[in-house]
Amino acid sequence: MARMSLNKAHQQQLLALAKSSIAQGLQTGKPLKINLADFPAELLEIRATFVTLQKHQQLRGCIGMLQAVRPLAEDIAENAFSAAFKDPRFPPLQTDELDSLEIHLSILTPAEPIAFTSEQDLLDKLQPDIDGLILEEGYRRGTFLPAVWESLPEPRQFLRHLKQKAGLPANYWSDTVRVSRYRADVID
Repeated sequence: MARMSLNKAHQQQLLALAKSSIAQGLQTGKPLKINLADFPAELLEIRATFVTLQKHQQLRGCIGMLQAVRPLAEDIAENAFSAAFKDPRFPPLQTDELDSLEIHLSILTPAEPIAFTSEQDLLDKLQPDIDGLILEEGYRRGTFLPAVWESLPEPRQFLRHLKQKAGLPANYWSDTVRVSRYRADVID
């Protein structure tokens, strides 16, 4: 899986961009419009990202894309805005929350299918703390970033919760379940 290593300056630039996009959203109700010419080539690669917001170590918003469709800098700006204002699990962020917000950026590798013969075979192939997973069954789909392993460290538990996130019963299994894995470089 292709990994990306950004230097500290690039990482700080992306974190500042995420915060600026949220601040812009608080002022105008719209994400920050960026000029791609203002960014170095490393931040213009087409990459899939997630932006996770936490307040006092509690989730406050998380939005992202599993498919790489936009330049990295643009994806971060759009997803930061969406995590702050469009995550349906939370009310839109308020101005007084901005200073207590922790911003975590996940830059994903392209997803790769996992070949398995049974649920146990799949469980045996999972790499806790490394794999992000996408589970698909029919039109249902759910994903967990690798960071979710911190709260669900046991593979069976991780998979059960992922099935529920995809709208399936925790004990559901069929031969048509598809699972892909990806990794994430986290910037915080």
